[in-house]
Amino acid sequence: MDERDLRVGDADRERVVEMLHRAVGEGMITLDEFSSRMDAALAARTRGELSEVVADLPGSHVATDPRQFSLPSATAALPIKVTMSSIHRSGNWRVPERLALKTRFSDVKLDLTQADVRTPVITVDVDDMCSSTEIVVPDDFTVDINDLRCLGSSAHSRANTAPPAGRVHVVLRGHVRFGSLTVKHPFGSRLRRLWG
Repeated sequence: MDERDLRVGDADRERVVEMLHRAVGEGMITLDEFSSRMDAALAARTRGELSEVVADLPGSHVATDPRQFSLPSATAALPIKVTMSSIHRSGNWRVPERLALKTRFSDVKLDLTQADVRTPVITVDVDDMCSSTEIVVPDDFTVDINDLRCLGSSAHSRANTAPPAGRVHVVLRGHVRFGSLTVKHPFGSRLRRLWG
């Protein structure tokens, strides 16, 4: 069997997504390209399909070992772990390009309206169980929740969900089990847009 026809797993896709994050952060690809390439990476089933996503980016190639890609190391995610508690982050807090949100029977609110954000894309890896999560983003942020998987749960985005055209694009992915997750703009933002 040709090496390009071998199947890939979630770890391989994750490494490619991390490379795309770095590429958009360094201005090598646009936000629109990032969005379409990330969709292609997450849908890839073979090494050939996955390698095409990053073929034109420096430092990417398929290793001789057919089970692994050779890519730069992934950026560590900021862990936010909450169990049977309530947490509210707001104000001028530093938000990295990746957040790992693990919630259990908790009430969580992450307010990014005044946060220190220095990357054009933020990825939030959600691992939720029986929690209520609210994420507030500025008016010029766009949000994608298409990669969230729900079980007995609800996930809603009231924020702009158009193709990434704002200052920052937020991607939420992972699992919401028997909980709720809402993403929205600050109170009154719709009225402000209507009034100009």
